[in-house]
Amino acid sequence: MLIITPQLRIPLREFEFTFSRSGGPGGQNVNKLNTKALLRWRVTTSPSLPEPVLRRLAAKHSRRITSGGDLLIVSQRFRDAGRNVADCLEKLRRMLAEAAKPVRPRKPTRPTRASVRRRIEHKRRHSQKKQHRRNADPDRF
Repeated sequence: MLIITPQLRIPLREFEFTFSRSGGPGGQNVNKLNTKALLRWRVTTSPSLPEPVLRRLAAKHSRRITSGGDLLIVSQRFRDAGRNVADCLEKLRRMLAEAAKPVRPRKPTRPTRASVRRRIEHKRRHSQKKQHRRNADPDRF
């Protein structure tokens, strides 16, 4: 059972793991063993995931979701398959924990009177600086 929050739990039977050879340095270990883990989860049809969490997850991580509705997570950080599986699950747990938090709506604010005054004063000084650079007499040259 993958526990994200007390209300959000996903049974491990919903996940499918496949293994392949990792890339990078590692000598004979890399050439012989299938240690790279790929987690595949049918996220769009999962009964464990509430609809609002699914929408936020799909919006934030749309590139990881295939056209068939599978969420793919890969790990090859470690040199053994078990730790890579645990890393995949930890990545998924972090993604779901982030998506489980409801988005706080932005509260519209207005600039303070002092900040507006400073901005306009800066614009006025900048404009005067540019005015002083101009040629006062166009017939001079």
